Amino acid sequence: MRIAQIAPLFEAVPPKLYGGTERVVSNLTEALVAMGHDVTLFASGDSQTSARLDAPWPQALRLDPDIRDWPATYHILIEHVRRRAADFDVLHFHIDYWPNAVFTRQDTPFVTTMHGRLDLPEFAAVYRMFPSVPMVSISNNQRKPLPDLNWAATVYHGLPDTLLTPVATAPEPEPYLAFLGRISPEKGIERAVRIANACKMKLKVAAKVDNADRKYYDSDVAPLLSQGNIEFIGEINDAQKPAFLSAATALLVPINWEEPFGLVMIEAMACGCPVIAFRRGSVPEVMQDGVSGYVVDTVEQAIEAVARLPQIDRAGVRAYFDRRFTARRMAEDYVSVYERLIADKAR
Repeated sequence: MRIAQIAPLFEAVPPKLYGGTERVVSNLTEALVAMGHDVTLFASGDSQTSARLDAPWPQALRLDPDIRDWPATYHILIEHVRRRAADFDVLHFHIDYWPNAVFTRQDTPFVTTMHGRLDLPEFAAVYRMFPSVPMVSISNNQRKPLPDLNWAATVYHGLPDTLLTPVATAPEPEPYLAFLGRISPEKGIERAVRIANACKMKLKVAAKVDNADRKYYDSDVAPLLSQGNIEFIGEINDAQKPAFLSAATALLVPINWEEPFGLVMIEAMACGCPVIAFRRGSVPEVMQDGVSGYVVDTVEQAIEAVARLPQIDRAGVRAYFDRRFTARRMAEDYVSVYERLIADKAR
């Protein structure tokens, strides 16, 4: 099958550090190539892939200080893909509503995976203008704000089974809880600090601070991270994650928003690290309470869950990942979607 994967331009594929969507696109692309498909990746020129790379823009936008009008680059991307659309059996977009106006007016089947939130009024207005566009959700919960769209499937994210694995690490001077990903109000870093303090445990924070969240970080978070039991590491890459997560007692995911998926949960599972996550968004779909960790509703329940972590079999956490969240399984699910779209177009 000739497949085009169209990635966002904000980060390279895969991202150098934080970048959930670009990481998923990379995992999917590499798995499809390994399955024997002819894949072209449309992404920034600093991307790395075993597929064919077609780069409408030379560098990831986040790393380009000269970019002042990023929508212009997306218009270039859309037109670039349109001119090549007939080269493919299917087009798979990961850039929200950008393709809809153009690609509903051409013949190659296309689908868009929604990677983010859908609960903003303007999103509802723009998506409902194109009711026939096939969409893929990354959790069933993600669909709730717009249940009437043309949902083709829910496909959970996956990771290469050898990318993150449990590793033996030197004994830590003291046990620690982990926080991974991004610091923002919805990710719940303040809750994580409360949980660690109540458990009298160290908290290691490996997280990115976006410019949009800098004020929140400076005013609300930085004073918390100055406490003696908190260690702020900053962003880490995939090579650093196995040691960080394998040595952690648990990963805390104390979110207070409707998380569409939560890639950090399966990254921890891949390393055999139990997860303590709040029951919001995709969490009940991704987690299996008592197997991959614990699903909780309050800070108090999270504190109690920390005490029950010895009951979690870390080898079982990894086995749960292998059953549900590998990149190969993700790619197979998407191929099923592509085959249906191609058959529908033929009819």
